[in-house]
Amino acid sequence: MRIIAAVLLCLLLAQVSAATSAPVAAESGGEDAGVLVLGRVSDDPKAHYDQLKPLLEYVVPRMAGVGIHSGRILMAKDLQQMGSYLRRGRVDWINETAGNAAVLEQRGVAHPLLLAERDGVLRYHSVIFVRRDSPIQSLRDLVGHSVAFQNPYSTSAYYLPAITLLEQGLTLEPLLSPMDKPAPDRVGYVFARTELNITTWVHKGLVDAGVLSHLDWRNPARLPPAFVQDFRVIGRSVDVPRALILTRAGLDPAVEARLRQVLLQSAEDPDAQEALQRFLDTRRMVPITDEDRRALQWLGRGVRRVHQEVE
Repeated sequence: MRIIAAVLLCLLLAQVSAATSAPVAAESGGEDAGVLVLGRVSDDPKAHYDQLKPLLEYVVPRMAGVGIHSGRILMAKDLQQMGSYLRRGRVDWINETAGNAAVLEQRGVAHPLLLAERDGVLRYHSVIFVRRDSPIQSLRDLVGHSVAFQNPYSTSAYYLPAITLLEQGLTLEPLLSPMDKPAPDRVGYVFARTELNITTWVHKGLVDAGVLSHLDWRNPARLPPAFVQDFRVIGRSVDVPRALILTRAGLDPAVEARLRQVLLQSAEDPDAQEALQRFLDTRRMVPITDEDRRALQWLGRGVRRVHQEVE
């Protein structure tokens, strides 16, 4: 029995060793030479895999001239893990919001390649709203009141409104719940997780103000029509890119240049239309303008300020 147990233990150790050594080999780039890896921060890997796969299958055959022979999709549970994947060369390109793109660029792990037109727009902004019967008339009137953001990684429902409030000279304070109240000289904020929660909390008076992108403001699934007549907009943010394609720092320049060319040309290729549509409802990808770069630089400075002064 002892001999059998020893044999089983050796086999188990061999399996563990093989399982833990595989990622190391992948990170070194040895067996991954010629593989283009598309990444995604995801809370639903299966659904997002089905969205990403068609575009990757479209891109890879058109990259053969720069040594790419296959593709792979790698999911990350959050932005921190994605940053690690990019830093270690495990992911080559991703699609992200402007706020998360600013975070990754600040960390030196990725840089913007193209703008992606999503939901029919290239750029968007945030709107800050209150109940129509609220005494709050302006952003400065939010002092001593509460506002509902979406989540700590949302561009339009966290970074943009938070930066806008900071630029108004306001101080933000995290609240424990919608029932919590801020100090009299501060603006309290709480994360509602979903756009529908934001609108519902404002409508029920659980918080004094809420934030949506101007796209969600027009979306009945996010802002129920029955609520619209009861709300009033008191402010908005500047416009920033809706979504971006980023490539990792250190990616082969020839691979990056060819990827950029393939993605730019995809809008004119009938064979790419279904893949683009499934890729988070992307219509086309376009070059980044000087105005976009200035907006991204502004956003990057603002995100840094939010991390320093708010979180």
